[in-house]
Amino acid sequence: MVIVLAASRWRPVAEAGYEGSAMYRIREVDGHDDEIADTLADLHRLTFFDGASIPKFEQGYWWLAFCKTSPVAFAGIVASTYAHNAGYFCRVGVLKRHCGRGLQLRLMRALESRARQIGWDAVVSDTTDNLASANNFIRAGYRLYQPPCPWAWPNTLYWRKSIR
Repeated sequence: MVIVLAASRWRPVAEAGYEGSAMYRIREVDGHDDEIADTLADLHRLTFFDGASIPKFEQGYWWLAFCKTSPVAFAGIVASTYAHNAGYFCRVGVLKRHCGRGLQLRLMRALESRARQIGWDAVVSDTTDNLASANNFIRAGYRLYQPPCPWAWPNTLYWRKSIR
């Protein structure tokens, strides 16, 4: 089975028959570029299905993870509207075949680095019913916290990491 990601300069992702340990590359990308936004949207649909709305990729900062030349994961951060001087880790998605290879953690490090360059003091995020992501937040040094104005579901976990 081959999954085609947008009509772009990147080759399709071969899901079936993938073998061996892959070398992954993380690259910050420009969400204003239509081709990149299409690739991000395709990855979003393949990882979130209909479970979340597609973000506005022209806002914030975005990264793609590549296996060879194929995009297999993405992440984004925007300025938080709920936490003072913080970035909001708004989305991360990894194609199922590439889960368990540390891509979410690597993407988190990349966006934390950008957040420091911007001058933010912290990165915040949330998870709802996603144990794998919650464990990755713990591994990456995030701590649970209670925001003054919770913004998601009653069973949502809120995460915060100081980056200063």
